[in-house]
Amino acid sequence: MMKKKIKDVFVNYIRYGNEEGDDVVLLHGWGQNIAMMQPIGNALQKEFNVTIVDLPGYGESEEPKYPWEVSDYVECIKELLDELKIDNPVLIGHSFGGKISLLYASMYNVEKMILFGSPFKREIEKLSMKTKMLKSLKKVPVLNKLEGFAKKHIGSEDYRKASDMMRQILVKTVNLDITEEVKKISCPTLIVWGNLDEAVPLERAYELENLIKDAGVVVYENCTHYAYLENLNQTINILYSFLGGK
Repeated sequence: MMKKKIKDVFVNYIRYGNEEGDDVVLLHGWGQNIAMMQPIGNALQKEFNVTIVDLPGYGESEEPKYPWEVSDYVECIKELLDELKIDNPVLIGHSFGGKISLLYASMYNVEKMILFGSPFKREIEKLSMKTKMLKSLKKVPVLNKLEGFAKKHIGSEDYRKASDMMRQILVKTVNLDITEEVKKISCPTLIVWGNLDEAVPLERAYELENLIKDAGVVVYENCTHYAYLENLNQTINILYSFLGGK
């Protein structure tokens, strides 16, 4: 693992894989960490140069010094990628990481984008998004197969007990509607969703497909907000097909 100071915050990331391959950047969801995206990164490493980031406030990255907006996270990722000399990444984002990816792709060059259960406008539901994501997380059997360091963080007290700062950031980011920005996205986009997603409803996938010029939707039956992990082998096959790998 490596760290760089970006926007006055130490940002933790890992980078591995095929240095000659296209750059793939993976961004995890709210309250998660690098480990949630490693099953994807590990599967892509033979063909692609993989970078996975701990978003500030999670994993081994520092918390922001003030309540960040989604745009602050985008700037952070852009500055990190600039330092790593990555200028046309493939972005893969889950949930909040997908929202960051969407806003990033509306502003900067992106080769292709893959979204897993990614919100782009406010979700007004009885249960909070955080509660729903935690409920979904408990249903994912594949998590039991992840290595020890992953189990240590996923679904742990780290997730349930967000700091005051991160709670403020959650309110800002969940309430932000980026519909108009999404309309500007031109990169080919693959949208993967579980039909049982309680955090971000399936209808959002089709709305995104209509908003983005070059987009397609894949729906996993009987899968939740963590569909990409619940159906990991299918996810890997779809990604290789979409990204042009072998």
